Amino acid sequence: MPIKREMMIRRDALEQIAINETIAPGPKDGEVLLEIEAFALTANNVTYAVVGETVKYWNFFPAAEGWGIVPVWGHARVTASRHPEIAVGERVYGYLPMATHLIVQPGKVSAGLFRDMAEHRRPMATVYNQYKRLAADPSHDPAREDVRMLFEPLFLTSFLIEDQLRRADWQGAGNVILTSASSKTAMGLAHVARAASPGITRICLTSGGNAAFVEETGLYDRVVTYDALDELEIGGKAVVVDFAGNAQLLADLAARLGEQLAYVLKVGVTHHDEGEAVPTSGPKPVWFFAPDAAAALIAEQGPEAFQAGVAGRWSGFLADADGWVTVDARRGSDALQQVWRDQVAGRAKPDVGYVMRW
Repeated sequence: MPIKREMMIRRDALEQIAINETIAPGPKDGEVLLEIEAFALTANNVTYAVVGETVKYWNFFPAAEGWGIVPVWGHARVTASRHPEIAVGERVYGYLPMATHLIVQPGKVSAGLFRDMAEHRRPMATVYNQYKRLAADPSHDPAREDVRMLFEPLFLTSFLIEDQLRRADWQGAGNVILTSASSKTAMGLAHVARAASPGITRICLTSGGNAAFVEETGLYDRVVTYDALDELEIGGKAVVVDFAGNAQLLADLAARLGEQLAYVLKVGVTHHDEGEAVPTSGPKPVWFFAPDAAAALIAEQGPEAFQAGVAGRWSGFLADADGWVTVDARRGSDALQQVWRDQVAGRAKPDVGYVMRW
């Protein structure tokens, strides 16, 4: 049997890493063994780790006490199967561990999908347990697998945020302020808002080092750096979509905008080391959880209309994203550890997307 490698993170110290090696298990009746080919590593994965306890992200791929395996999105191949409908050699896309192998128990199998029915995963949101079978996946483009891993999960969150805010008439605001605006999810939201809510002014908050990059994307009407927050002026009210997770920044925005700040939606925690407490002034932040939003929208529209709506925006986003981000493909456990530490420390470049292979 092959060697299974997995990267474990200390839950209370995300920069501490251990590489665990064991013999990859063989599948039992009804199971298949996936060999993980490649996965994206972004700030979104740091968010999974930071909120892993509260949102149960650590539960997907159990690890030793005090440690966790961070979920990622990527591609895998079936290398052993004891399931009658899943053949060896088949490739899938979905939610995977930072590891070389994964045992799944396929259920609710269709031509395009199956769901991992492992007992510990059943309480989790369906969107995280589904695997797309690439041979029958209309959105699969072999030439753009890297871009899909980097952007598709984040873009769906972006799409759902815009949909929710638009349905709420943007809380009566004419401006949206995006913190950590160089993050891929923020860029996706700016893209969708530009297309679906053109009357909303998109204001970027970013670091001085990332200002030129976000300016060049053309996604934002205005670019403001964190150290120039006292220069922020808006007409009317604003919604803040917070991808940074920095309570002091939210407090500073509340102080600057006063009654002009209508609503705060928290999505990510890219600045997790700078404070996560609830700010003491301004509207109380509301957490956004994409799986709940997706389930509600699918229930309202039906799965086909939902998928069509996402696909329509996704194709336009891909055309733009090709000009923003260069894929940096890395291989090996040393590279994986380095990229992870860079993401945790906020050192990763916004114009680079990291795709990892063992």
